[in-house]
Amino acid sequence: MQNDNTLTSQELTDINGDEFNQAYQQFLKAGDFISLTRQFELGFEQAGRDNQLSFSVNKAKVSLLDTGILLVEPENSTKPSKSIVISSAIHGNETAPIEIVQQLISDIVAQKIQVKHRTLFIMGNPVAMNIAKRFQTENLNRLFCGKHKDISPCFEKDRAEKLETYVSDFFNTGTDVSDSEVTNYHYDLHTAIRNSKHEKFAIYPYQGDKPWDKEQLSFMAGCGVNTILFGHGATGTFSYYSSANFSAHAFTVELGKVRAFGENNMANFAAMTEKLTALICDEDLLLKDFDNKDFNLYTALGDITKISDNFKLFIGDDVSNFTDYPVDTLLSTDTEQEYRTTLAGESIVFPNAKVGNGQRAVLMVVPTTLS
Repeated sequence: MQNDNTLTSQELTDINGDEFNQAYQQFLKAGDFISLTRQFELGFEQAGRDNQLSFSVNKAKVSLLDTGILLVEPENSTKPSKSIVISSAIHGNETAPIEIVQQLISDIVAQKIQVKHRTLFIMGNPVAMNIAKRFQTENLNRLFCGKHKDISPCFEKDRAEKLETYVSDFFNTGTDVSDSEVTNYHYDLHTAIRNSKHEKFAIYPYQGDKPWDKEQLSFMAGCGVNTILFGHGATGTFSYYSSANFSAHAFTVELGKVRAFGENNMANFAAMTEKLTALICDEDLLLKDFDNKDFNLYTALGDITKISDNFKLFIGDDVSNFTDYPVDTLLSTDTEQEYRTTLAGESIVFPNAKVGNGQRAVLMVVPTTLS
């Protein structure tokens, strides 16, 4: 056994007898990736590509790399021009994104769609999925870009390191790094804890000196997401990891409010599922040209950080994301400091007073436009 949280495929067979093989065969028949992922939450690793865990379907090779990690590679002579990561369950109780990924995978297994570009599907935190919580010990979406190295051993620490490795291997494998014609993408799908003034919105990771890509904004709008928050600096999020390290077009996409499995109205996410399907199948995306009038655009001002146990946040639990406050409104106090709004239209996103000391309690944003 490699460590407390990881089993090799042989060890799974030894410990569970036929249980794993039966679950895998059921996945082959019905494409139920959620059940397979939840049943073997602690994961397994393989030495290379084990043929038992790879199969061909509709001119694509499908490989189960680990629990919640599925690689689909088109089997054709033409080199795909896109490498695409679609991730969910970085927070385990955010079920709508998990069900979107499940729909895409089941359509592939059932041969309803034909994948034309290399695609990596991820259900990120199966342990948290099984306990219906955001995470077991640590917030996984703050542990990327090596930040997992700074915390005590736990499932999320282990999982963040593995997810970085799988994504790194994916973007670096099967493509010539000098080939500028290959474009990387990563859409990390989430739902939010609280209601939002704009039901669906996306965080566009900080791009440094690179311009914001308007075609990608149009893609988001085509997915039904026309509220965009532009990142203001480096973070430990999964989408930022892909953007910063592999120049991927990447977004953290918030698709509404957290709900339990079976309580999501999947018709509400039809545009997202349809556009992701068109992307991986190399179909015409039919995007509208970018126009500021079609969007709610925000730029980040910075964070209100919880410094100590004396921190107090004056934002009610029923207040929606993107609620704005008049200038000079007191939003928080902490040891020898306070935060008051200073700009017209200053708004809140992700307020949470229950975070640990040293972590973001609120993200402050203001409306903006692109030239």
